[in-house]
Amino acid sequence: MSTLRILLITPPLTQLNTPYPATAYIKGFLRGRGYAITQADLGLELVLKLFSAEGLTRVFAEIEAGDFSLSDNTRRMLRLRDSYLRTIGPVIRFLQNKDTTLSSRICHSRFLPEASRFDNVADLESAFGTMGLTDQARHLATLYLEDLGDLIKETVGPQFGFSRYAEKLAMSATTFDGLHEALQATPNLLDRMLLELLDERMDQVQPDVVGFTVPFPGNLYGALRLAGRVKEINPGTKTLMGGGYPNTELRQLREPRFFDYIDYLTLDDGEGPWLRLLEYLEQERGSYASAQPAYAAVLPEVLAATQYSPSAVAADVQLAAALPLQRTFLRNHAGEVEYINQPFADIPHPEVGTPDYSDLPLTEYLSVIEVLNPMHRLWSDGRWNKLTVAHGCYWKRCSFCDVTLDYISRYETAPSTLLVDRIEQIIAQTGQTGFHFVDEAAPPLALRDLAIELLQRRVSITWWGNIRFEKTFTPDLCRLLAASGCIAVSGGLEVASDRLLGLMEKGVTIAQVARVTDGFTQAGIMVHAYLMYGFPTETAQETVDSLEVVRQLFGAGIVQSGYWHRFSMTAHSPVGKNPAKYQVVAVGPEPGPFAWNDLWHEDPTGANHEKFGPGLAKALYNYMHGVALDEPLSFWFDFKTPRTTVARHLIQQALQEPGKADIAKQHQRLFWLGNSPELRYEEGRKGRRAILTFFEQAEDFEVNVPVVLGPWLHQLLTRLTEDYNTKLTLKEVASSFPAGQAFEQFVVSPTWQLLREKGLLLL
Repeated sequence: MSTLRILLITPPLTQLNTPYPATAYIKGFLRGRGYAITQADLGLELVLKLFSAEGLTRVFAEIEAGDFSLSDNTRRMLRLRDSYLRTIGPVIRFLQNKDTTLSSRICHSRFLPEASRFDNVADLESAFGTMGLTDQARHLATLYLEDLGDLIKETVGPQFGFSRYAEKLAMSATTFDGLHEALQATPNLLDRMLLELLDERMDQVQPDVVGFTVPFPGNLYGALRLAGRVKEINPGTKTLMGGGYPNTELRQLREPRFFDYIDYLTLDDGEGPWLRLLEYLEQERGSYASAQPAYAAVLPEVLAATQYSPSAVAADVQLAAALPLQRTFLRNHAGEVEYINQPFADIPHPEVGTPDYSDLPLTEYLSVIEVLNPMHRLWSDGRWNKLTVAHGCYWKRCSFCDVTLDYISRYETAPSTLLVDRIEQIIAQTGQTGFHFVDEAAPPLALRDLAIELLQRRVSITWWGNIRFEKTFTPDLCRLLAASGCIAVSGGLEVASDRLLGLMEKGVTIAQVARVTDGFTQAGIMVHAYLMYGFPTETAQETVDSLEVVRQLFGAGIVQSGYWHRFSMTAHSPVGKNPAKYQVVAVGPEPGPFAWNDLWHEDPTGANHEKFGPGLAKALYNYMHGVALDEPLSFWFDFKTPRTTVARHLIQQALQEPGKADIAKQHQRLFWLGNSPELRYEEGRKGRRAILTFFEQAEDFEVNVPVVLGPWLHQLLTRLTEDYNTKLTLKEVASSFPAGQAFEQFVVSPTWQLLREKGLLLL
């Protein structure tokens, strides 16, 4: 058992509705190695401290005492100070699902003070329906909070955002100058509140090590501000950092000033590097021999030569090379940044453990509805346990993606039995059965096995995640996933152009996407499409044609949600590494001593991509609500656009293409979603018949077959029902078909078609 006391912090700000899972993953892993871990979401805690009667009182007092240039909207809010102080507590409790009865007052009375965010409120009845009173109230309460957020940004906290904090300071920050200047400045009110929260945690935990996860640019300033405070309180406490932002932005770090705040920065998956680092820190405390005997032959003379000083250990390059660290940056005794990566094996995905959400105040998170996009709502509304089905991406070819980085390039899976074990552990700990699988693209066969294991063990969850729209997602697989609890999938259509899809190496076609999304929709699973414009060499014609394909997808009802992203060239993507291949020119920025990932580029052969953005977004918003689907595409733009060259019935024709006949699926496995039937025999006009009666969730039904087929069919479906691990292929089932009967005819009979409709799957 380690003697180190470790505090893991999620700095402001990420999601308000559910914990970002990084600290829970690391805690679950390290606890299994004997470490004492405390974790805290200071982003959530800051929001709750700020949006309280006490917090807003401090905000209003500081505005009144300050010299701010105020807009008319802000002056109105200041006049409504008492209304905000009276309502903030009840609104927060409502958004925490602790007082849902407040929804009627929010919707039907002048309970909430209203500022500019209410100026363009959508038609709530059409958006939520007449029965969605709580949802309407949650949306209005979210607008109320956003009004207060606008007030704070205009005055005491110009860097505030509900899912980011001082994000601009970290965006494309090739130098550390901007962050350094901001961190040296006097803390503003929000900074002071954040530091007050840290002081309380430091006093409670008395940590030897404080670790920060920085998943996004909007977490970096908060992490560094907090780390600086840790050094003020206790200079001997070690500060660590990892996360998505360092993994993509700080891989070429050479900035010594960064290490005034952070002692060690690790890259890629944190389990291995943090384990090595903690073992190293443990032995520095005098317990090296017992903590890590494997290094006993290497480091005693190193440590003796350096008087157990970490800065001195790093002073000599040869000695630094002997440090037992993995993918770790530090500042050496000479004040220079060093990167140490000893050849340790990565922790295999099955061994990373189960995320541990203990310490996190799961009942305090806020369910908000920021926008009316149905998929975006899943991200911001409700408590979702985060989990990965596999590590990395099984496809890892998309030319716009950071496929060269470890979190995508190293693909590993875990057995479905282990995944369901983890799911059951998380449910027992959190009391929540909602899961968001956060894979880059969840592999279809792993999802199939996971779904079967969930059904086999009768583990009832609700889940959603990201996929590729590939042909492996057959209609039958979609039905299986729905039966296991899947409610939504998101996937990258990107550009609705087969030429550009080929250039992107997406491995899909428009027709294929149409059939896959139709399969999900028919199974009752919502489909969200990631859309991209501005890919290298994309012409105005292709942009308009993409919009036409999107229009047809929504018109056919097989995509329910979408979002347009502007293409961004990154340093770790195939486009960024070889721009000439994609006929674009990288024009900066030059690599600096700090962050480097987002690249500026020119697209000499492409369209003026920037001007298409507003029209594409407006069209998509209307298509999602079933509005203006018959308008000409030029309706959405205030400039001349080419006419589409896409066939008007392209998507319908793709959906009408016949699929493979069942009899041709000889090697696919049968799976039965229904219950075991009851068998009886009846005399009829055509003689004695076998009747199988099925008692199902919504309705009962019967199957009438010849007597000779009754026992065979009953035995088959009973076997499939009682043991989901039964793996019978269609070929094997055909070999057991009663003699004298034609299996090929049975597979096209009305009986077979009825069973297929009711839940007989071929996987």
